[in-house]
Amino acid sequence: MDGKNTMWDTLIKNALVFDGSGGLPQLQDVAIRDGNIVALNPNLSAENVSQVIDAAGQWLMPGLLDIHTHFDLEVELEPGLPEAVRHGTTTAVVANCSLGIAYGAQRKDGADPIVDCFARVENVPKPVLRKVADTVTWNNSKDYLDHFSKIPLGPNIVPMIPHSMLRIEVMGLNESVSREPTEAEMQKMEQLVEKGMREGYVGFSTDALPFHYLANRPNTHKQIPTQFAPFFELKRLTQIVRNWGRVWQATPPKDDKLAVFRNFLLTSGRFYGRTLKVTAVAAIDITTNRSLLKLGLMMSRLLNSKFIRGHFRLQALSAPFKIWSDGVITPIAEEIPVLRRLNECDLEDRTGRLAIMTSPGYAAEFRAMWQHGKRGFGIARLKQWLGLSDNVLTRDLRDMTIESCPVPEWKGETMAAIHERLLSWQRSAQGARSEIEKQTFASFVRDVDDCDFFLHLLRTFDTDLRWWTVTANRNAAITKQLLFNPLLLPGFNDSGAHLTNMAFYDGNLRTLKFAQEDGIQKVAQAVHRLTKEPAQFFGIDAGEIRIGARADLVQVDPVALQAYEPEACVEYVYREGFAHHQLVNRPRGVVTRTLINGKLAWDQGAYTPVFGRETLGRVLLNREHGASAPSLAV
Repeated sequence: MDGKNTMWDTLIKNALVFDGSGGLPQLQDVAIRDGNIVALNPNLSAENVSQVIDAAGQWLMPGLLDIHTHFDLEVELEPGLPEAVRHGTTTAVVANCSLGIAYGAQRKDGADPIVDCFARVENVPKPVLRKVADTVTWNNSKDYLDHFSKIPLGPNIVPMIPHSMLRIEVMGLNESVSREPTEAEMQKMEQLVEKGMREGYVGFSTDALPFHYLANRPNTHKQIPTQFAPFFELKRLTQIVRNWGRVWQATPPKDDKLAVFRNFLLTSGRFYGRTLKVTAVAAIDITTNRSLLKLGLMMSRLLNSKFIRGHFRLQALSAPFKIWSDGVITPIAEEIPVLRRLNECDLEDRTGRLAIMTSPGYAAEFRAMWQHGKRGFGIARLKQWLGLSDNVLTRDLRDMTIESCPVPEWKGETMAAIHERLLSWQRSAQGARSEIEKQTFASFVRDVDDCDFFLHLLRTFDTDLRWWTVTANRNAAITKQLLFNPLLLPGFNDSGAHLTNMAFYDGNLRTLKFAQEDGIQKVAQAVHRLTKEPAQFFGIDAGEIRIGARADLVQVDPVALQAYEPEACVEYVYREGFAHHQLVNRPRGVVTRTLINGKLAWDQGAYTPVFGRETLGRVLLNREHGASAPSLAV
């Protein structure tokens, strides 16, 4: 087909096309009509074409997949998902970690599950979550799918059935965090998972990380509902997922190594009759305990072995795991009981946190936590010395850098440097950089150590003290190896969550940047791992450039990709849709165009007029949706 007599909506000319297969790219033109790719050849005629895009010197690839997001919240407030589109993401998997809104707001008997479950686990402020819950108009999984066609959706949405919300739907919130299900309730959960699979949901998500807690009283000391599920419940529900050939997304009970292996052994085709696809969080190189990564990789090799016959993929993060904290409001604080008590207070409850921090005995508890394993003898000290710590927080002031606080001079300084300057000032009354620093120094007791220094900062500034630390993936070479390990999947960006704590929207672009260092063949491999490979894993029609495929495309400038510095792109901005600040990253010029359903959504640094006004994306269901129900596997 030369296209001379064919009307095309859009013709992209002169692009270096990566088709998603992993093969070397080719210089080609791509013709689009009615949202689909209809011609793919060099030198296609531009006659009778409505829109011609010259992509000379640019890379063209399938729209990128973001496989671990919580965009199911943001999409209800800003359906275009602007932070995804500007990064070339055209498909987002939602309802990860057992959390989602497939069953609506589920407000009943005074409970507000969306707020309760998401606020602390995903660090989304309660007012934002209430706005989401207020928009909900459905109360079942089918109507949830249908509502996406009624909003101006940007990227495609790929939903799963979320386990915590499933338990709430069947048992009620309070009961779901108090006991095991009855047999009747168990059967009802099975029926709802079966219903979701029949409706085309690509999978089912659970969570077992022990530091994921509810946010509303009286349950702030309890973990989210999925954590209360016994093994037999996971086994029975994932059996339905297995029967349908869908995906189980999970997180491990990290403090119980035997439970981790037992749970993930559910992937086994040898032991359970049919292989279950499992993707789990996460393959990251944790600074305080690098043995966890080695154990994770060893487990992956075993579960995917011919003996076990599993299909197991840990998710790898392409960035340093940089976490911002507002005082003690941070995900890494939830691991530590003495800090977790502060997170049980609402974000705005400064008085409540101060009351806890100044209560009798708290300073001693805080010191015991801070010094655990750092002094004396015993197992904890040995584990600290061997780099096998149980917690992610390093408790080292050299690793903690201030982003902002009421002392402007501290911006960009490590807490260790400020502590040293304080001690010097206390000895000589010299060296304070400003009057406000001098006044702040004067509020400390003399010869304060690192423990009391940090506690004093929390008491004095609370959430006005904004600081960051890198808890994992400090070694770029190791990170790169993980991204291209065939037993892992690039992902775990957590897009749409942790609004003020993390910003990994550019995770896919970082993977491309790593690949670019090794040449065009490596880039082709990276494109495959970000497009067709995850699409095949989740069983959806996406991730390819071929005739007949939907025209979800992204154009990348390789020169800008090589020049961009990821850590310099982070911004703290006010989002009107949230009525709240958010941490984002916005590389300039790397993604030049994003097309969804053949329509431009992002064009050379700006959103197009159709973005956020017209429905571009759609719900992507399992590609076998509509086929007859599967025969039950043993």
